[in-house]
Amino acid sequence: MEELAEEAGITVRTLRFYRERKLIHPPRREGRIAWYDETHLARLRTISGLLERGHTLNGIAELAEAFDHGRNVGELLGLGAPTEETPVRLTPEALADYFGDQATPENFAASLELGYLGTDGGEIVHISRRLLDVTAALVREGIPLADVLGAGRRVREHAESLADLFTELVLAQGGRTAEDLQRLRPLAKSVVEAELSLAMDRRIQQDGQAPQRP
Repeated sequence: MEELAEEAGITVRTLRFYRERKLIHPPRREGRIAWYDETHLARLRTISGLLERGHTLNGIAELAEAFDHGRNVGELLGLGAPTEETPVRLTPEALADYFGDQATPENFAASLELGYLGTDGGEIVHISRRLLDVTAALVREGIPLADVLGAGRRVREHAESLADLFTELVLAQGGRTAEDLQRLRPLAKSVVEAELSLAMDRRIQQDGQAPQRP
């Protein structure tokens, strides 16, 4: 315990307090000897980093619980890695840097449930660099992260329906296989992007013609 506290730059008393609060996992025991490893040190450094960013111990405890009970990256990715999206590995501190005070336990849990985030040992994995960057950009524009995640959930439902529609369209033609579906997926993306662009044009035009709210 003394060695771990020294490596983490904290006192033994603080380490005992963190153990009592269950902020770190119990050590591995061999008889009367308690062994700590790099995962304990990483968790302590994470706690220090989050405290420096203004998070409270209660908030960190809730984040740690959500993190420990989150889906691992294998469950997140399913049968394999995304073919076009690039997963991103993040520390909890890096995630806090992306979203600041919006990186709450509630939003973290919502992201886990939505499937944006998974865990891999001491790291967090975001399913898509593009989704992470867009989410962070919307939050920087002043849109609450909870609202962005709520919209993401609705988009997911529509995207699943569109994927089902295109899959049925392709495979309904006799003799088509999953390889054909993969080969033709850029066409599906082009249709969706074009239709969304046209729909946004219509929405912008409608809002431009509507009376301005006081």
